[in-house]
Amino acid sequence: MSAESERSRLPFEPNKKRQKPAKAKSTQPETKQESGKQDQKKPPFTKEEIAIPQVVSQRMIRRVAGFSGIPTALGISSLIVSYLLLIYAGIKLPSIAVLLVNMGFFGLGVLGITYGVLSASWDEDRVGSLLGWNEFRTNLGRMVAVWRETRQKNV
Repeated sequence: MSAESERSRLPFEPNKKRQKPAKAKSTQPETKQESGKQDQKKPPFTKEEIAIPQVVSQRMIRRVAGFSGIPTALGISSLIVSYLLLIYAGIKLPSIAVLLVNMGFFGLGVLGITYGVLSASWDEDRVGSLLGWNEFRTNLGRMVAVWRETRQKNV
């Protein structure tokens, strides 16, 4: 069983790998212009074949905005609230507490970027759930399988 058949293919992954064109043996010596043309290799797939579909891309952007934007906005708000509490209510919060709360929210914002991308359904025809937990597990499994496959090829 090959490594390709062990993992499930991504919904927008190209169906098969292209074969490399056979090199034609010429009897004439190459000129510099011809050798320069041979140095420019064609990529194995075109941009259209490997691009993330527009529907999936928009879905990822919406999820990243939600899962990252909300904690980031809360992080900024925590600074404003601590300032307002100090100025108008005279409540002085410990600086370390404000810092830790702020760092916690910004950290959640960074994790929200990753979760937003991985929790979006990568299938064009399926929207997925609101929180995207099943999609996250599926997409994380695909990503880990590709990492393992790549690591085995490089060893």
